[in-house]
Amino acid sequence: MRIEVDLDLCQGHAMCELEAPDVFEVPGKGKVRVLEEEPSEDHRDEVAAAVRYCPTQAIKLQEM
Repeated sequence: MRIEVDLDLCQGHAMCELEAPDVFEVPGKGKVRVLEEEPSEDHRDEVAAAVRYCPTQAIKLQEM
């Protein structure tokens, strides 16, 4: 799987970081940083939750 983020949509709510802190980081008053663009399967559920709960739908999960 591969994570794609639309930084134009990201508003820095940090829901992704709450759901998957090993994969996403949101600095104070900033936009998301993806720490692992191709996370392991161990993180699938966390990443899926981050995608689901992103208020602006800025994160997408692509299957490779």
